[in-house]
Amino acid sequence: MKLEKADVRLNQHFSDKTAAITAAGTLLQEQGYVTEEYIPKMIERDRMTSTFIGNLVAIPHGTEDSKTAILKSGIVIIQAPEGVSFDGNEVKLIIGIAGVENEHLALLSEIAMVCSEMENVEKLISAQNEAEIIDFFKGGIAV
Repeated sequence: MKLEKADVRLNQHFSDKTAAITAAGTLLQEQGYVTEEYIPKMIERDRMTSTFIGNLVAIPHGTEDSKTAILKSGIVIIQAPEGVSFDGNEVKLIIGIAGVENEHLALLSEIAMVCSEMENVEKLISAQNEAEIIDFFKGGIAV
């Protein structure tokens, strides 16, 4: 899977985590990865267990029963340099994912590896254009 310029949003501002998750879901929908039914399932999933993974990163995704709302596997990256609170945890990078079948597990694993290094996250948060973020994932996201 290749990250495209249209999969990335820079310098976004959110009042709360629900707005941030909704933005990620809306971008997934706009890119043809999911139907609109996926977005409330992303919010539901975060209520069940926070999608905050540490290092200023959240990875919102749908619940187990949202599989029918996924059209194809995809990833979107939203940069929020001012930060948004996910249950008291500051998040500056929102990575929305949708995976057909069990492809979401591979996406989660790869993103978690990249984002486990704070230096990598800081580069993504400070990127000045979409190309810098895309170049960071130039090998593509493997599924």
